[in-house]
Amino acid sequence: MAVPGMPVGSPGMEYGDQKDPYHVYAYNEEGQVFSYRSYNM
Repeated sequence: MAVPGMPVGSPGMEYGDQKDPYHVYAYNEEGQVFSYRSYNM
């Protein structure tokens, strides 16, 4: 799993109450990437 761009509010990037919308991507053994979940703050 990956969250590109290190958006504010994603795990490990908390900053008070500030949160940016972001997408979480996952990939499988074949290297295929797909959207896992979206967070619209």
